[in-house]
Amino acid sequence: MSHPRSPYILKGGIVLLNAENASIERIVTLQYNPDTLTRNLQVQGAGEDGDRSEALRLSGPPVETYTLEAEIDATDGMESADDVIAEVGIQHRLAALETIIYPSSSALFNANLMSQIGTIEIASAEAPLTLFIWNKNRVVPVRITEFSITEEAFDTKLNPIRAKISLGMRVLSVSDLGFNHQGGNIYMNYQQNKERLAKMYSGGTLQDFGINSIT
Repeated sequence: MSHPRSPYILKGGIVLLNAENASIERIVTLQYNPDTLTRNLQVQGAGEDGDRSEALRLSGPPVETYTLEAEIDATDGMESADDVIAEVGIQHRLAALETIIYPSSSALFNANLMSQIGTIEIASAEAPLTLFIWNKNRVVPVRITEFSITEEAFDTKLNPIRAKISLGMRVLSVSDLGFNHQGGNIYMNYQQNKERLAKMYSGGTLQDFGINSIT
């Protein structure tokens, strides 16, 4: 039991959003926040083809990726006699994450039906917009690119009761979604938050480098 004066710790997690009407379809919070969050930013330079006249130009936002490892454990639920934990272990938590990268079964049935009657599907149904949330300044539209699960312990019915999840995500910017898409608006809020945070940094002086001028 936590101390009454303990600080409230925010959770990271994933939200599935209907991009057309902005309604929330699912919220999946991480049971325990991971200790590390790895981010990689690949610069999109206009002069990458060797054109020196474009050397200082940026063609778009960097390609940003997130990688994290999270743990899911049924211990608390088992101690509190949670009926769902007793029945399926942590499979419902795993399924809530796994099905993000599955087309819905209804979409699969529909595609199969259309193929049987000779109808060609022009475009597959659009999946919900996936948002990765890691505090109010990091709300980003993402595509899950890597997903692995290591189940480490099981109950007597072979339900998993402890697992580690590794997630790789690619941030979807306006270069991917456009400015008119709901995800594009969310991305621009994310970038503008970065710019606001950058202005909070007071910066240094040339004397910190031991020089008085650049030119």
